[in-house]
Amino acid sequence: MNVPTELREALLEFTISYLLERPADVLDYAVEFFTKMRDNRDNFPYYFKEKASPDESVASNAEEFALRFNNRRKSVFAEAYNPEEDDDDDIPKQIFPKSDKQRQRLADSVKNILLFRSLDHEQINEVLDAMFEKNVHQDESIIKQGDDGDYFYVIQSGVYEAFIFDGKEEKKIHTYDNVGSFGELALLYNMPRAATITAVTDGSLWAMDRQTFRRIVLKSTFKKRQMYEHLIECVPMLKTLQPYERMNLADALIPRIYPDKSRIIKQGDAADGMFFVEDGLIRITVLGEGGAEVEVKRVEKGDYFGELALVTHKRRAASAYALGTVKVAFLDVEAFERLLGPCMEVMKRNIDDYESQLVKIFGSKYNISDVR
Repeated sequence: MNVPTELREALLEFTISYLLERPADVLDYAVEFFTKMRDNRDNFPYYFKEKASPDESVASNAEEFALRFNNRRKSVFAEAYNPEEDDDDDIPKQIFPKSDKQRQRLADSVKNILLFRSLDHEQINEVLDAMFEKNVHQDESIIKQGDDGDYFYVIQSGVYEAFIFDGKEEKKIHTYDNVGSFGELALLYNMPRAATITAVTDGSLWAMDRQTFRRIVLKSTFKKRQMYEHLIECVPMLKTLQPYERMNLADALIPRIYPDKSRIIKQGDAADGMFFVEDGLIRITVLGEGGAEVEVKRVEKGDYFGELALVTHKRRAASAYALGTVKVAFLDVEAFERLLGPCMEVMKRNIDDYESQLVKIFGSKYNISDVR
């Protein structure tokens, strides 16, 4: 599928602004960004003034940066990475040996990085294998504005500052203090480095080369979307969604694997999301008289569970256990409320059916609303 140039340009505008400002809430930021982009078509491109960041210089720097890159975006997009055309599966994977301590430190550093959020356990291990440690010294330039992108970096330790040269002077736009990552923009869009990053103190970074970054992050994300779009097509309830809604849902799903007999959700717990079954079988139980668990149904590939508490705004009404190894796609509560509005009536009908089954098992006294 060819992505329209206008869409790519709009997304690049947003990505640059987001990465420079680092707002606390990406959704609120995106809504305001694209609303103002629509209202200011004649002045495109532009960057709206700071809201989430306390640094008042960020927004003006971002605007200057956007204007400077506007004239060369078309050549950048002409070289954009297309995962459908990537046939490098036979290329040997990069593996840099690490001690158990190093590997754990790296795992702690990457677990909260948005880019890696959708990767499964095997892909995360591939990320850990592919990154190597780079020691840096005070005043060392890690990347330079205008250079070709070669590596993506995750900070292990040290303080780093980001600068943008506007043609007259160099301005500081961000400080990384022993946490964070940088360098992804040039690799994602095959564009020159957007800023210069300099070490303020001695420190240590984890680095990943361009080819490995694209194969793991971009290609795996593309494959994940394809896989989840197919899964969504197999769920009858989700057939009411429009194509773009299915695509958004696919992007929001997070892969999880549960070993045999493990508990996935517990009756009485607060709900954090719902689950779609990719592979395997799941046993649903409720507490009966005397506190014994009674099986009420089984859920298999293409089914879903955990939505009950989200629809009723109650605590979990049942427990779920893996029968054999189970792969699920998890949708957190925020994404659920944002994306599955069109499916709510179907879910409510299913809740009525579910309650009918429980009444048959436990008698007329049983009521889902009584579960706490």
